[in-house]
Amino acid sequence: MNTSVSPIDVSELAPDARILHTAHGLFYRDGIRATGVDRVIAESGVAKKTFYRYFPSKDDLIVAFLDFRHDNWITWFRDALARHGGKLNALVPALAEWFGSENYRGCAFINSVVEVGATLPQAVDISRRHKRDMTAAIRTLMPASRTAKADAQALALAVDGAIVAAQFADSPADALKALARVVRAIAAAQRSIQ
Repeated sequence: MNTSVSPIDVSELAPDARILHTAHGLFYRDGIRATGVDRVIAESGVAKKTFYRYFPSKDDLIVAFLDFRHDNWITWFRDALARHGGKLNALVPALAEWFGSENYRGCAFINSVVEVGATLPQAVDISRRHKRDMTAAIRTLMPASRTAKADAQALALAVDGAIVAAQFADSPADALKALARVVRAIAAAQRSIQ
């Protein structure tokens, strides 16, 4: 399972893609603040001048990383939901795939807002868009109802809580169980108003 970018030989990519793939791996694994531009340059194998031609600042790279991560993650999420049946009960097994992956380090968007949100408003804007798109994907799992929008927002909040809990727990099982309980409650409420 892959929620972001497939492992590839970055040496075969164009310089801008090589930089972005390298930064993606480092920022997600080690954090944005802990990863300096010099490390991205060294690990991507580009010259400093080449790096700055594509990304004039680290902030530009962070924005590109978040856009890249969003596109890859939301595609994976929608596919995983469909693969698990496309109904509300698909939410927990889809997230279990991600939580169980060896490179799981929580939500890149929550982590990024915590790290750089106060100094990089674009990170907050991209993260808001990401969360809106995640909520919209959850909304597609529900039948039309007068409470569907609010229910999708509640589930998205529960998903974010499960993401954070799974990031810090020894095992994601408890976070997934708690999320499953919320999913069951909302599914029952949805059935009762139809």
